[in-house]
Amino acid sequence: MLEVEIDRSSGFCFGVVTAIESAERELHSTDALYCLGDIVHNSLEVERLRVLGLHTIEHEEFSRLKGRKVLLRAHGEPPSTYQMAERNNITIIDATCPVVLQLQRKIHKCYIETRAENIQLVIYGKKGHAEVNGLVGQTEGSAIVVEKIEDLDKLDFNRGICLFSQTTKSLDGFEKVVTEIQKRISKEVTFKYFDTICRQVANRLPNIKAFASSHDWVYFVAGKKSSNGKMLFEECRKANPNSLFISEVEEITEPLPDGVKRVGVCGATSTPKWLMEMVADRIRELNAK
Repeated sequence: MLEVEIDRSSGFCFGVVTAIESAERELHSTDALYCLGDIVHNSLEVERLRVLGLHTIEHEEFSRLKGRKVLLRAHGEPPSTYQMAERNNITIIDATCPVVLQLQRKIHKCYIETRAENIQLVIYGKKGHAEVNGLVGQTEGSAIVVEKIEDLDKLDFNRGICLFSQTTKSLDGFEKVVTEIQKRISKEVTFKYFDTICRQVANRLPNIKAFASSHDWVYFVAGKKSSNGKMLFEECRKANPNSLFISEVEEITEPLPDGVKRVGVCGATSTPKWLMEMVADRIRELNAK
């Protein structure tokens, strides 16, 4: 008998849940609601909300919009977005994740307090990511974004450094960046670093490793745009080489190999529970004896 288990730790983080609930609540009382960027990096969930009336727009279209309601997703936005909304009489439904909001405030405070001291503000994160753009905006565009160790070459190690992290980055990667800066920075200047990684996201790494290794076969479900999904899947595959990345139920077309008894279904912080349940149903259907 095939056992199919859905990982209880997978699925939307509370920031995404709050954003989606905000959208659904507004859609009950308005005929036109816009969202600045995909509300979540999962095309199927974006489509589900589009059917309900949520229109996804990018910054270019946002700049031309006037007198409308716009939802800001969990990733957060730079101050310039709020300023433009005020100019164009746009009502903001702010669903910025509280963890991201706290980080924005922390970075802005640090920027104000250190800008006269020639301190470099550094953000460990993905260049161009919506959250990172919002964080850089707190420093009037002056923060330096580093994605990997090689990016540290752009820093001046004879000047002070304040390091923060995008909330969804891996703790292991952040610690490597800290160690490398400590090795290279001059003893004459200060180096302060702040672990600003969301623990709800960080704790998923050990959870997903344990879940993957306890099954014969794993389907990891996530949107192709999800950076969190890519990172978690790599850890999933390391723990269990029989792990497959899928974005839609239709990608499962064949029964499982003989000998597979325990199948796990897990996903990213942007993966809806309903999609993982559909995947589990599809596995049972294809492998019914």
